[in-house]
Amino acid sequence: MKKTVKSMVDEALAEIVTYSLDEARELYGQDDVQFIDIRDVRELERDGAIPGAFHAPRGMLEFWVDAESPYYKPLFGENKRFVVFCAGGWRSALATKTMQDMGVAQVGHIHGGFGAWKKAGAPVGDRPKKG
Repeated sequence: MKKTVKSMVDEALAEIVTYSLDEARELYGQDDVQFIDIRDVRELERDGAIPGAFHAPRGMLEFWVDAESPYYKPLFGENKRFVVFCAGGWRSALATKTMQDMGVAQVGHIHGGFGAWKKAGAPVGDRPKKG
């Protein structure tokens, strides 16, 4: 039987940690927590970003998480809790499952994603400027 995006997301949700918006807001700003924004750069430019979040485009995530990859980002080797988000929660569910499968121990995603975060009046800023 063919898998659909919905069935893949449902499978991921059954195996990952999902933070409610209130839980995510409690985690925000803690030293041992890193928010990971997997949205496309155009979404960041259009909609803004969570201040302090690390932008890891969904298409590069596996390469940045894998310590054996030439594209590895050391941030993903740090002993932190990672809170992944996209616009609505589907891409972040799949990304969280992937990170978990790759051995990232403390990873979860935000139910409702950035859309819910922004609607709730949680901190939002402009897209961070590149160095």
